[in-house]
Amino acid sequence: MDFVAEEVLDSYRNYSEPLQLLLARVMRFERFGRRRVIVKKGQRGNSFYFIYLGTVAVTEDDDGSSAFLDTHPILLHKGDCFGELGVLTPSLRRATVVCMEETELLVVDREDFLANKLDQEFQKDAQHRFEFFRKMDLFESLSDEKLWKLVTLGKVEKFSYGQLISKDFVESSSIMFVSKGSCEVLRLIDLRTSPFYYKWIWQHLELIDNRPLKTHLNEPSPVERFKEFQIKSYPVQDFSFLKLKHLQNSWEPKGTGFSRRINTSGNTLPKMLGPKIKSRNPHSLECSMISTKYGDLPEEAAVGAYIKIHTVEEGETVGLHQILLPENEHDMRPLILVSLGAEMIRVRKEKFCELIDSEVTEKLSRFKVNYPSDEDLCRKFLQQSSWDSFRKDLLRLLVKPRQRPPFTPIRPKKKGIYSPKSLILDLCSFNKETKPCHTVFVAPQKYLLPLRIVEAITAPRYKIQELLPQYKNAGVLV
Repeated sequence: MDFVAEEVLDSYRNYSEPLQLLLARVMRFERFGRRRVIVKKGQRGNSFYFIYLGTVAVTEDDDGSSAFLDTHPILLHKGDCFGELGVLTPSLRRATVVCMEETELLVVDREDFLANKLDQEFQKDAQHRFEFFRKMDLFESLSDEKLWKLVTLGKVEKFSYGQLISKDFVESSSIMFVSKGSCEVLRLIDLRTSPFYYKWIWQHLELIDNRPLKTHLNEPSPVERFKEFQIKSYPVQDFSFLKLKHLQNSWEPKGTGFSRRINTSGNTLPKMLGPKIKSRNPHSLECSMISTKYGDLPEEAAVGAYIKIHTVEEGETVGLHQILLPENEHDMRPLILVSLGAEMIRVRKEKFCELIDSEVTEKLSRFKVNYPSDEDLCRKFLQQSSWDSFRKDLLRLLVKPRQRPPFTPIRPKKKGIYSPKSLILDLCSFNKETKPCHTVFVAPQKYLLPLRIVEAITAPRYKIQELLPQYKNAGVLV
């Protein structure tokens, strides 16, 4: 029974190993039909339950009928548990639990619970949580009585490395305390909504046509800068009617005319002297485009990325940074919480607010976490991608390649196997007719089509020998 419970029930794993073994000894199996009331509000509790299969609803009425009328009832699913306080204390049930469908349960009765001294093991776990809360500066002013109440209200949850804790903890009705381990706060960014991303993409795509990249590597000469300054110094006037024919004739042989087939920007002649005379030439890309509010963008470049914002360490909290702010000041951007191997204590916000005193409230009013804007996160992501590409190029240059490649046995490829290349957007392949086919990972968006997810972007770039001419030959460090 212990093996089955651990494999199927997430809530079972939240208990310590000695307690898991003791629970497995006393569990029994029960099956209930739809609309069957398992726990009734106001009655004394004698058992607690693990949901092995099915779904139940938690309601405030006596017969559970409101669960079938409510559009968003409180639901518990396979792997959840309920009724734990019923065997720990001789208290009355505070809610009704009713089956939404045929449900199978693993049940622990109070009589067996006490006979096998499970209450002592539960008390040990509760004592650990009490000591954890007592060490926190936030609860320094709370009495032991209130702190024990917080312990009983808290629900322990354990998450393995990489496991999703919350899809959006901003909208969550709970506060989470990291009692062990750590977790990461991530933000899903739609890169095509960023003006910096739009400029970055087109700047790097210019290298596909061997156009110079506008960086410090191609600074204009002092004479060219002076001529440009002279032109910009004149009063801005419209001379396009004089130069229209001349510019048309000079641009057409170069393939930068007015054809919409390849144009994505700069597709109209400049009407004024000044900065616009040096507008970007159209881009000769043979690929489908999408329209954004900043201009046309290659369809393949419409991607998103999960970007790390913050790491929450042991002893820190999640969901408290906006609890006292007025609603109009809340940052409502969805934020994702992912475990790095963590044990969390989850407490409902309304219950937490009932327990805290004025001193805790004052500390919370000073507790603010300002997460970076989406535009800053986009810049950080693109800078990291550029740095990763440079680092790989430099490593290939400095480390001498082997004369004979190591023997690697040929293995047949299996369909549907994950390929790391599927998470890399390769801008160099936009003009290629045949492209490698990889499984694409997508993320759901509210009211929008799913968004392709990447973790890095490989862009056209200069050879590293041009950037670092002192390293002309490979293997200089070997």
